[in-house]
Amino acid sequence: MMPPEQRYFFDLTGYLHLEGVLQGEELAAVQEAAQRYIDTPPDQLPPGFEFHGEREHFNWYLHAFAFDKPLEALTMHPKTWPIIKELSGGMPRLGGGNMMVDFYGKPFHPLHSGREGAQKRSMVDGRHYFIQDGLIRCNDLVFFFYLTDVHPGDGGLIVVPGSHKSNFVRPPECFYPGSYTADGSYNDDYTSTEVPPGIVNFNPKAGDVVVISELLTHGAMNWQAKDRDRRFVTLRYTMQYSEGNPLPDGVLAKLSPETRELAAVQSRDELKSIVEQDVVSLS
Repeated sequence: MMPPEQRYFFDLTGYLHLEGVLQGEELAAVQEAAQRYIDTPPDQLPPGFEFHGEREHFNWYLHAFAFDKPLEALTMHPKTWPIIKELSGGMPRLGGGNMMVDFYGKPFHPLHSGREGAQKRSMVDGRHYFIQDGLIRCNDLVFFFYLTDVHPGDGGLIVVPGSHKSNFVRPPECFYPGSYTADGSYNDDYTSTEVPPGIVNFNPKAGDVVVISELLTHGAMNWQAKDRDRRFVTLRYTMQYSEGNPLPDGVLAKLSPETRELAAVQSRDELKSIVEQDVVSLS
């Protein structure tokens, strides 16, 4: 279970900053595994894994969570697993997990969220956030596992606290005027390192984890450091009965039975065996 203070803060803001989740040898093992993915030539990657260097805001390393066992262990880490179980009502499904590398020269990533997309379309797109029996239920979660330090002034992740429960569509010129083009597309020529009132910019250390609801408005300022990059693994979770893009066969083949169960679609009628465990040891 989440401590009451943690539950209150997440409901209030839509995010958590968990310090020191990975430390010492565990952190080093994850960093080394991530570096091996980065150093592997794209034509030598295992089946199902891909490097996308042409993505505008980051370099993407697809399905990084499955690349090596230290990375796979992040999916049910003892310090994040209770949060995943509670927010999913004990019915989690791993939707996937990529690694992003942000460096100097990459474009500003404008503010966006799943809630804004649904409001603009005037329809419900399947994401939800509500309180039931004194507990939060949120079916679209993102966990950012940081592998490098972010110092004050570096840039990086920004959010609008509380926006996961907003009842109004954010005007496109709010906070960062000009970050969108007239047709609603991202403006890749826009740059900003400002943190205006109402915005929170995170400065995580390597080993920290930032948790957000996908309904929270978020983006990323331009990365300022020229001698360091920003590396993080994103793990996405939804409900076990939510359909989604299946993982490639080559990725599934590398996973433990426990992680395959976590990634599987399952009906509402039966809980997955893994949720009965406080700590999951991957076999």
